[in-house]
This record gives sequence, structure tokens and C-alpha cells, in this order.
Amino acid sequence: MKKKLLFILAVALIATNSFSQKLDKFTTDLGKKSVMGKEVRVPYTDLISYYGYIAQGAKPDEMRDGKKFYYLYLWISVAAPEVGVRMISPVPDKMVPEETDFKGSDYDQNKTDKTSYFDTWITLEKASGITSIEEISSKASGAKWNSYEQNDDSGEMPAQPSGSKYNSLMRITSSTSDPLKSLTIGLYRIGFTTYKTGEVQGSFLAQVGSPVKIPGVMIAKDIETLVKMLTEKK
Repeated sequence: MKKKLLFILAVALIATNSFSQKLDKFTTDLGKKSVMGKEVRVPYTDLISYYGYIAQGAKPDEMRDGKKFYYLYLWISVAAPEVGVRMISPVPDKMVPEETDFKGSDYDQNKTDKTSYFDTWITLEKASGITSIEEISSKASGAKWNSYEQNDDSGEMPAQPSGSKYNSLMRITSSTSDPLKSLTIGLYRIGFTTYKTGEVQGSFLAQVGSPVKIPGVMIAKDIETLVKMLTEKK
């Protein structure tokens, strides 16, 4: 009984310690090497972060396959050879928004909630036919969204407070031979939900990385906010 209790306490301590740390550097697929049997990657040159919070019972942006889906909208101003996307919930204790980061309007008032979190499941999609900021408002509502990739659990991401590695990470390499897999200028969105049908609740941190500097990248929880930010930056 004593050994079992010590084991439970050890697991809890490991989980707690993992969430008192920052995320490791977000690294690329491009240029990765094997050195003495170990995979070596370089960090993304460009990295943007979005801190958000989903309240209990919050209305989803869409219902897909019986799941509550939420979106973050992303504007990419130039062609990119690769894009990485990762999400963690809840936000680790030592991760705080910097001046250049983006955050949801209700994040600050809920950032101390570390008991609510969800099993992240993410997608990256692009809107067809939108190649300028001016076209976002008029075309986004009726746009067809092309899916690049999806991810549920990543062994590269820290475990959640439960000890399970249920956070997400994916890297997408641009394919110049396939227009539907090419990472060109346009409107993108990160879709997120849970692996199992259920509630998406708690704080989260989403990061988008690129091996090249992308000027004017913006990320927002809805089209209206994104357009406003892009217009004000001009």
C-alpha cells in the first residue's frame, strides 16, 4: 500500500513539474539531421503565439462529426516552405504572453485556472480563392476550406497535469507540385476540439512557426478581429 502511494505521488510530482516549465523550442522538419543516432532540428525562425481560454459551455464555431469545433484564423502574407502548429492545454505556469503575442479577450481573467483543460486535437486548413486582405471580409463566409493535416497526441509535447501526453503538434511541408498542399499567401485557420466527443474547456496556447520570417502574420479568434488587426497595421 505504501509503495502504491509513493508511486502515485511520484507521478503527480512529475506532472506538476512538467507544467511549471516552459515549452521546448519549436523546431523544423526542414534541414533535420541525424547526429550520432539522434535527430537534430533547428528552431523555427518565426514563431507567433496565441493565448486563449474556452469557458464551460461556450458555443462552438461549428459542429463537425458530432464534435464542438473552435477556430483561430491566421493570415500568411508570403509563401512559406513549412509551417508548424502546436497546441497545449492548460497553458504551462511559466508561459506568459509577451508584448508581441496574441491573446483572447477573456484569457487574462481566467489565466489562473489550471484545473480546466482538454485533450487537444488540431487541424490546419486554408480558404480557397482568398489572396488579399481585401478579399477576406467578402469571401471568407462562403469559402471552401482545404485541409492540410491533423494531429491528436504528440510525444514531443509535455504531458498534461493528468500525466497523459494529450497535447498536439504537426509540421506541414509545402508542396509546389500540388496546389492544395502548397503553403502560399492566404487565409488559414487552426481548428481545434477534443479527441473524444465532449467539452472543450480551459486555457490553451497555440503556436505557429516557420523557418523563414513572415511579415505581418496575424492570428485571431474570428474573421472580424483578424481583418481589423490587419487593416490597422497597414
